[in-house]
Amino acid sequence: MSTAPDYQGIEDPERALKYAVQHIRGDRAQIIEGIIEPVSPTWDHEAAAETIRDQIRSRARELGCVTGSGNLDLPGSSNWYVPDIAVVPAAQAKGAAALLPADTLLIVEVTSESNGDTDRVVKRKRYAEYHAPLYLVVDRQEKSVTLYSEPGQLGYTRADGPHPFGARIHLPEPFNLDLDTSELT
Repeated sequence: MSTAPDYQGIEDPERALKYAVQHIRGDRAQIIEGIIEPVSPTWDHEAAAETIRDQIRSRARELGCVTGSGNLDLPGSSNWYVPDIAVVPAAQAKGAAALLPADTLLIVEVTSESNGDTDRVVKRKRYAEYHAPLYLVVDRQEKSVTLYSEPGQLGYTRADGPHPFGARIHLPEPFNLDLDTSELT
């Protein structure tokens, strides 16, 4: 089982920054390229995430996984992400404060006006670098969905999309299911 390191005993700046973010009271926060950003999605944003979560939840359970928005650490970088949805094996999630992107089966980010480029560009690059096998971007500004797969050194080597809201998009193994995006419109 690979989990993110424990940041007790904070001798270096990366560890100190990540320790501080984990201990913020109140709102959740993530670190994007060294900048602490609060995670406070709108209800419209949450509705889009719920549309996807509802469609993958039963298959995730069949696979022995949980769906959530728990912490993802990117060791060796000044990044600590809180994805809109991550599908992770239940055994790895149990007792973990944070996991690595490579521990996930799927990560879903829903864009917002204020940080759409972060999801489209920065997180896409970083999730590939940290070996997240599947990354789905629900782009509310462009009204499209794109599935990235096959992470490589320079990013994802495969993109399925962008597909307009209303289209079906196939999640490959281990999911092997089609997402209906018509409710996202």
